[in-house]
Amino acid sequence: MQIGPYNLKNNLIVAPMAGVTDRPFRQLCKKMGAGMAVSEMISSNSLLWGSEKTRRRANHDGEVSPISVQIAGSDPEMMAKAARYNASQGAQIIDINMGCPAKKICNVMAGSALLQDEILVGKILNTIVKAVDIPVTLKIRTGWDTKQKNALAIAHIAEDAGIQALAIHGRTRACAYKGQAEYDTIATVKAAINIPVIANGDISTPIKAKEVLEYTGVDAIMIGRAAQGRPWIFREIDHYLSTGNHLPTPQVNEIHSILIDHLHDLYNFYGEYSGVRIARKHISWYTKGLVGSAAFRHAMNQLQTVEQQISATHTFFNELADYDQRLTYIERKELAV
Repeated sequence: MQIGPYNLKNNLIVAPMAGVTDRPFRQLCKKMGAGMAVSEMISSNSLLWGSEKTRRRANHDGEVSPISVQIAGSDPEMMAKAARYNASQGAQIIDINMGCPAKKICNVMAGSALLQDEILVGKILNTIVKAVDIPVTLKIRTGWDTKQKNALAIAHIAEDAGIQALAIHGRTRACAYKGQAEYDTIATVKAAINIPVIANGDISTPIKAKEVLEYTGVDAIMIGRAAQGRPWIFREIDHYLSTGNHLPTPQVNEIHSILIDHLHDLYNFYGEYSGVRIARKHISWYTKGLVGSAAFRHAMNQLQTVEQQISATHTFFNELADYDQRLTYIERKELAV
């Protein structure tokens, strides 16, 4: 997978997710096998660039290349200025958000709301591409709603503007995240343009990843929600695509180790107060489906300090490891009989 001068190590990309794809999460997913990770979206409003949230989102210290930063907005000149600003802060690829379905984004004619105005789309893309000397990519949905599926038209506009890769979520804005993602539109777009196309939406297993790649003919796949609490999905998919074999499911001890390292990265990045609170959702994702996790998550949400959170996490996983060992011992005895 090639984007501008950057040759990705594979064709697996972490989708931009507000409140999720911060620097610690991006670094972790890259470590676990992702070829690229796109940042949380940064507003094109320069009045917000000095805020703590925006400064943190523009922090790429120690991040593995390529560094892809997503910007959002609806004014071509403001977005061009935002692209130049982020390039100066270390961005190596600028990604444009025309896929976010959130009401607060669409209500200001940004995100997927832009798909309703193809002329404005063209102005934004042309202005940004001319404003920076680094690759510009675009993320869209299949359209505003099922009656206005114009992904193909947008794709041609993007290619003509000089966009160097196009990611498509297989739902319209009206669909939000409901129902099943469809890949026919993505396949149609891939067959019609010459720039790399990336498929996104409901790719949650190695088998599904292979099916989507083969069905659509796309150059890469983008994974979002399926990586929450499961960053090793990238190595699982990469291994399956390379060998046709499945990697074993991570053992409790490995999940424990990955989570603890992730928590410390969050504390270091956000500080104790915010870090503890942001960590709660990640802990919830990591432990979903594990024995006793419901009660653990409820108790975790009451804890206020790093020490309490780390101690509770250690206790939960140590007890879970003991449970697994007892279960394995019983299974061995039953097999022996």
